[in-house]
Amino acid sequence: VMQKHSQDQVERMAWSKHWITVGFRALEKVLENTAGECCVGDKVTMADCCIVPQVYNAVRFSVDMSEFPIISRINETLSSRPEFEAAHPSQQLDCPSELKLEGK
Repeated sequence: VMQKHSQDQVERMAWSKHWITVGFRALEKVLENTAGECCVGDKVTMADCCIVPQVYNAVRFSVDMSEFPIISRINETLSSRPEFEAAHPSQQLDCPSELKLEGK
C-alpha cells in the first residue's frame, strides 16, 4: 500500500506515521476499558500478537509513543516474554540488517 502511495521516502514515512497514529489513538481508547497486563485482561490474545509488531513499525516511522501510555505499557510487558522476544521482527532471518535491534 505504501509503495502505491508514493515512491518518495519522506512522503512514505509521513503517510505511515499518520495512519499508525490514527489507529493507535482509536486503540488507546479501546484499551482504556479492556487492558490488564495484556490488551484484553491478563491473558495473551491475538490482539497482543498484533500489537508488538505494530509498535515496532510505529517506532520505525517515528510515532510519538508517549501519546499512547497503555499501548506502550502492554508492548513493554509483552516484549519481555521469551515467546515475544523470539518472534520480534528484528529476530527474523529476513530482517534487513539496518532494522536489527542492537544486542539482538
